[in-house]
Amino acid sequence: MFRLDADPALLSESDERRQLRLILRELLAATCRPEDVRTQQESPRGHDRRLWERLAGEIGVHGLAVPEEYGGAGYTFAELAVALEETGRVLCPAPLLPTVVLAGHALLDSGDRRACARWLPAIAAGALTATVAGVAHRADVRAEHGPGGWVLRGEADFVPDGEGADLLLVLARAPDGERLFACEPDGATCDRTARRVLDPTRRQALVRFRGAPAEPVGEPGRTSGIVEAVLDAGRVALAAEHVGGSAHALDAVLAYVSQRTQFGRAIGSFQAVKHRLADLLVEVEGAWSASAYASACLAARAAELPVAASAAAVACAGAYRLATTEYVQLHGGIGFTWEHPAHLYVRRARADEALFGTADDHRLRLAGLLGLAGRGGASVPGG
Repeated sequence: MFRLDADPALLSESDERRQLRLILRELLAATCRPEDVRTQQESPRGHDRRLWERLAGEIGVHGLAVPEEYGGAGYTFAELAVALEETGRVLCPAPLLPTVVLAGHALLDSGDRRACARWLPAIAAGALTATVAGVAHRADVRAEHGPGGWVLRGEADFVPDGEGADLLLVLARAPDGERLFACEPDGATCDRTARRVLDPTRRQALVRFRGAPAEPVGEPGRTSGIVEAVLDAGRVALAAEHVGGSAHALDAVLAYVSQRTQFGRAIGSFQAVKHRLADLLVEVEGAWSASAYASACLAARAAELPVAASAAAVACAGAYRLATTEYVQLHGGIGFTWEHPAHLYVRRARADEALFGTADDHRLRLAGLLGLAGRGGASVPGG
């Protein structure tokens, strides 16, 4: 039996979080309409740089969960989760997940104050994009001592925002074991090739290191704990995005079935449609509860975070799959056309299902963590 070792207020929406949600929703409604998202995802960088700067400068999204000593606002992940829900609601293609969540938590969880002081202020200000390599997907990268310090050789595949990120935090094999290294890539020692992926709003790349200069982050022997912490943060962030996307799908379907008529009545008045909508509402509400609990655990650094993160991954991915399915099907013939916004959400939901482990991976992990399985299950493949 697990209990939340944190302030119960983290589970409810405070006035500050409610105001943050309203401000973000207003901004994103004007800048991330479906046609805007399609335009942004096809741009060279994959997102709107102006919007990225506004999110950081006007609202302070990037620094919400960054300590004040590193240029952040000093709030918790509970506040950041609100922003992730709202960006997930509109499929904002800005790289918040790799930069703010994955790279940000990798630096903080490393305990390396020098590295945090060097890079976190720029992340919080929106001046630096970052990501992790070899964490969500295992890589073949080794770190060697070169004439001027550490260098990286090898490759990491399916790196989130790997083609454009200014900073790469790379999991590599060093002579004293696996360690995390910070690399500011350049064209002379690092090749980055965009991968063709199902969801173009979340870009990934193959990164090849050819003697790329790097600096170690954190102490030897702590790397496995950092990796697990970063993956759990990613799972909780993804769950929040899925809640936002599921809520959008439910709202869109409700609006459509209330207006679309057949046989002289709104199709939403038919019993079969009502039942499907009721089932979807239950799924979305359950996903929100699982996400809120996981966000509270991450905000409090609670011991039950691994359980909460995997439970949220299962609940929220399942709700998102159902929501996007109903989004397409209950729109009838128009819902099956690629031009309809529903398909942007279908692609995001399907691509995300295996980003930090599949639902079956997380069920196995939960069985191990809760003592319901006779073997392992304490870790989940990154992808």
